[in-house]
Amino acid sequence: MNVKTKLSDCLRPLLLGALLLGNATLSTTTTAEVRPLDRVVAIVDNDVIMQSQLDQRLHEVQQTIAKRGAALPPEHVLSQQVLERLIIENIQLQIGERSGIRITDEELNQAIGTIAQRNGMTVEQFRAALAQDGLSFADARDQVRREMIISRVRQRRVAERIQVTDQEVQNFLASDLGKMQLSEEFRLANILIPVPDGAPSDTIQAAERQAQDLYQQLRQGADFAQLAIARSASETALEGGDMGWRKAAQLPPPFDSMISALSVGEETEPMRTPGGFIILKLLDKRGGGTQVRDEVHVRHILIKPSEIRSEEETRRLAERLYERIKSGEDFAELAKSFSEDPGSALNGGDLNWIDPNALVPEFREVMANTASGEISKPFKSPYGWHVLQVLGRRATDSSEQFREQQAMNLLRNRKYDEELQAWLRQIRDEAYVEVKL
Repeated sequence: MNVKTKLSDCLRPLLLGALLLGNATLSTTTTAEVRPLDRVVAIVDNDVIMQSQLDQRLHEVQQTIAKRGAALPPEHVLSQQVLERLIIENIQLQIGERSGIRITDEELNQAIGTIAQRNGMTVEQFRAALAQDGLSFADARDQVRREMIISRVRQRRVAERIQVTDQEVQNFLASDLGKMQLSEEFRLANILIPVPDGAPSDTIQAAERQAQDLYQQLRQGADFAQLAIARSASETALEGGDMGWRKAAQLPPPFDSMISALSVGEETEPMRTPGGFIILKLLDKRGGGTQVRDEVHVRHILIKPSEIRSEEETRRLAERLYERIKSGEDFAELAKSFSEDPGSALNGGDLNWIDPNALVPEFREVMANTASGEISKPFKSPYGWHVLQVLGRRATDSSEQFREQQAMNLLRNRKYDEELQAWLRQIRDEAYVEVKL
């Protein structure tokens, strides 16, 4: 088992972040060997990216590609792709810093514990496995912290402003495409040749020629993952373009209908999208038959930081409420008095039966690890500090409500993908970036 890969799998679709290595020093002996000092390879707004960061990330990416059995592109090509990924990550981390996003040690420990549990290990076993894989525990914690910050930045800047109306859901459910999408799922990879907003016609034509050239190479047997790593501008380029499992409804037209006609292993022709020209490959598909989902009956108390209550004070209040519940006070009465979730507070914090996939990852993870009838310790999500109690679990067949929730999730994911790519281009264009390679 490759623990580095598992770390990346457990969190957001980002590769693991690289650490700033200590500068090399000159020996003070008379027979000193001169060692090159670390150097700046890019200036990004108020921060820099060092050669050591680029080298470490490049090494990790090369290892990951090699373990997938894919051919490596030339190092200078891969290096440019990796540097661009580091630049985008750095911009997001600076946004997080300016927005006051902080990951506490408690949250980090909780995340590390979850990762270890997903790998079937204790934290100590996980630490030993990291060491065997050539990664220190301190490095791993810092990488997870960075990924958590980036995830929260995206939640605030992208996910929270996406809205899906009830009418959009009903229109989707009534469509032939909607009926089909509730029964089948596709694993996709993509190659994106970008086109800047407002680009002149010659720039658009040049991008289209690049995309057509890549498509012809694919038809002649070229490796999709290798071309994606070397040429794609997509967020998933360094993963060989692998986007994971998607419904066609998550894809911008006309790909939603084109994917259904593909056989596994086939690619679409290049198509124009708002971000440029994109080629999709169908890696696998699954689904069909009766849909069964797990539901959890859960209630919670939400406490939010505010201008008059600091993060630390909020955490302490959540802990006091937890202790009061454990001492025998009524959960529902405390929720009515203290919870700041307007949708559930008056109901004693009761969220009723709910699909775990409809919840934010932090809430879902704690809920999954809490036994029926048990109360969780206080934990943090993007919304604030929670205490939850699991009241029951059940498996249920698909219902109209479930179909509507599926449709809502699919439409939100489609809008999120489009909005995220547009937002990443925007922050990249607005940032001051000076590459010194």
